[in-house]
Amino acid sequence: MTQTATAEPEASCALCPRLVAYREENTAKEPSWFNGAVPSFGDPNARLLIVGLAPGVTGANRTGRPFTGDYAGDLLYETIADFGFSAGDYAARPDDGLTLKDAMITNAVRCVPPENKPTTAEIRACQPFLHARIERLSALTSILCLGKIAHDSVLRTLGCKLSAAPFAHQARHELPAPDGRTLDVFDSYHCSRYNTNTGRLTRDMFRSVFRDIRASLD
Repeated sequence: MTQTATAEPEASCALCPRLVAYREENTAKEPSWFNGAVPSFGDPNARLLIVGLAPGVTGANRTGRPFTGDYAGDLLYETIADFGFSAGDYAARPDDGLTLKDAMITNAVRCVPPENKPTTAEIRACQPFLHARIERLSALTSILCLGKIAHDSVLRTLGCKLSAAPFAHQARHELPAPDGRTLDVFDSYHCSRYNTNTGRLTRDMFRSVFRDIRASLD
């Protein structure tokens, strides 16, 4: 795969017509919201990259920072702090002063999709940004995939067959990157409110994944 010019698309990225139309709908309803392709957030020297699905309509699409302003972010940032990957207090605002340490957060799809369901074409359209994001993190050793869509997108970005590393909660895969590195790819069910409300993902299950990641980095 050829490196893209940038790891972060313009907020007004026009690659996916359906997502652009949805962005325009949201802008008309809530003109003060971010309503754009949400940039990655974190430490440029990170060893850990956390990859989510896509911005939530009232979360990152509103605030302009990944996982900021919705329940998934409450659980994610609490867990990140507990395992030493952040400094400052998370207050669900992009100006809360929170910084990440040795970690960066991004999404497989950078623009909010209707009903939180991106199409296959939209996921593939965003893969070059994920590829560039991975390439530019020169210290990267580990990737955490939140959910199967993020997992599959990461594997395709790395040029790996999906059958070589099936998604499973708390799985760990050693996979080659296009630039010759070997990366540890960890899987977790997405920390969405639906998954936690239904018991598919508990707080302890989520912490177990981060415990594995912390042990691999220390």
